[in-house]
Amino acid sequence: MGDVQHFAGPPDWLWYILFYFFLAGLSGGSYVLATLLRLRGAPGDEPMARIGYYVAFPPMLLSPLLLALDLGQPLRFWHMLVNTTPGHLGLNFKYWSPMSIGSWALVVFGAITTVSFAAALVRDGKVRLPLVARLDGRVFNVIGSLFGLFIAGYTGVLLSVSNQPVWSDTFALGGLFLASGLAGAAALMLLLARYRPEARPSTPMLSVSERLYSLLELALIVVFAVTLVVAGTQEIVFGLPWLLLWVVVLAGLVPGLYGLVTERLSAGTAVAMRYSVVLPLLVLAGILALRAAIIFSVQV
Repeated sequence: MGDVQHFAGPPDWLWYILFYFFLAGLSGGSYVLATLLRLRGAPGDEPMARIGYYVAFPPMLLSPLLLALDLGQPLRFWHMLVNTTPGHLGLNFKYWSPMSIGSWALVVFGAITTVSFAAALVRDGKVRLPLVARLDGRVFNVIGSLFGLFIAGYTGVLLSVSNQPVWSDTFALGGLFLASGLAGAAALMLLLARYRPEARPSTPMLSVSERLYSLLELALIVVFAVTLVVAGTQEIVFGLPWLLLWVVVLAGLVPGLYGLVTERLSAGTAVAMRYSVVLPLLVLAGILALRAAIIFSVQV
């Protein structure tokens, strides 16, 4: 019965989509964490929040480019936003189409991250754009975070609404991609805080966040695996050679889970993640491997 339901051909995605999914998760996650730090408003949180807004911006420059390159005819990407049919010229928004919703969310979130990036430069004294800084207030950041949550989890939802084996056999991909994006964003911000001493007071709390998101990611991986076992498609994604990628995924969870076991939710004790370059990179490698295993195993 499972073979009959999976009637769609593989999309033949290349590495462009892998890095689009990876960067979108980091961008959305970083913006959300930066906003939470700003709303928390503890002394010293603002420098770390600015790191998050800096991190969220570059992926939103690269993501549309990667997505357009994967289409095969990148110069026609704008057709997803503008209706060029004679007599029907105008914006091309299809609320019933996940691709259309995602394209527009990408555009809006890209604009939001641009404003917040520029405002962070203003607050750091790099440029003078006072109007931008006034626009980038808490209400603006909260709205941006809603789009950030959508962007970080949307890629997993997009897979789930397909008719591909594995992708359509589970409901966990949206949450899994969101949790891993938040964990990766926390790890990246902790890594960059090494080069911004004034942001270091926020590193204990961000370390706690990374541990919790890693735990959530592990729980959703278990849910993902169980739903595939029920559907009988677990061997597609968990068989060789993809099992090697899952080893990297689990290795990327070790720093957060180890911290959760040894330090629990304490934000005041020394955390290895804060002082290491290797551990954040291991977390990021695990997140990239997670997406690679899920995307490419289905296409073989």
